[in-house]
Amino acid sequence: MSEIRLLHEPEFPPLLREIPDAPHSLYMRGAFPPEGRRLLAVVGSRRMSRYGKDACEHLISGLAGTPISIVSGLALGIDATAHEAALRAGLHTIAVLGSGVADSALYPRSNVRLAHDILKAGGALLSEEEPFWRARPESFPKRNRIVTGMSHATLIIEASERSGTLITAKLATEYNRDLLIVPHSIFSDGGAGGHIFMRLGGAPVRTSADILDALDLETVSSGARTDLTPEEQEVINALASPLPRDELIRALGINVAEANALLLGMELKGLIQETLGEIRKNF
Repeated sequence: MSEIRLLHEPEFPPLLREIPDAPHSLYMRGAFPPEGRRLLAVVGSRRMSRYGKDACEHLISGLAGTPISIVSGLALGIDATAHEAALRAGLHTIAVLGSGVADSALYPRSNVRLAHDILKAGGALLSEEEPFWRARPESFPKRNRIVTGMSHATLIIEASERSGTLITAKLATEYNRDLLIVPHSIFSDGGAGGHIFMRLGGAPVRTSADILDALDLETVSSGARTDLTPEEQEVINALASPLPRDELIRALGINVAEANALLLGMELKGLIQETLGEIRKNF
């Protein structure tokens, strides 16, 4: 597919050159985002919960149209979900690997197609290891410092109290990067690790606007578009904030069958999304 390039320090993302344990060289397939993009690391548990998946997809979908590149590790769980959500939102994304970047070495093997999708969309695969290096357990903590070191902020979606994700969170604080945490229920093990860092100064994130604020970017336009039908525009107007389906239908003042057909059509167009029991704008 794309050729493998050897990069030296002057070609690294600027923030990566600043960390004390910066790599000496990197191998890359694909391309970095245009100059001026803000890099957001998104990390979390391999044993992703439904809440973690929904939160990750919801927050990243809300960044569509912004100058942000999503950085993650191509691992199972939250990493893969973050890359996939970025691709659906039309965002550039970078996968930093614990293996080499050659096709035969890509790990995990179940995400090889996702790696190819990233390259086809103009994103990048990046690794400190030789191109044909097979992933080993010690490769992943090394990889985490690159994920965090190159990024302006790190978003922790889900992490148990003993999660490896907390290594990445600790690095973010050591590198003086913004650390953003998705809050979880107090009864959820998946939130325990992130809540530790929230007590130490990590900022809670409930909306995509919280992420944009942390990255010093303006909130995406409220949704004035010229390609909506009058009925679709009414739905968008009603969704100033997310609503449960039954409340939205009452607000629209039309019969249930007509409303459901309208909402299904809008969901298929990518205009709205139903997550966590609520319908929200997807742009």
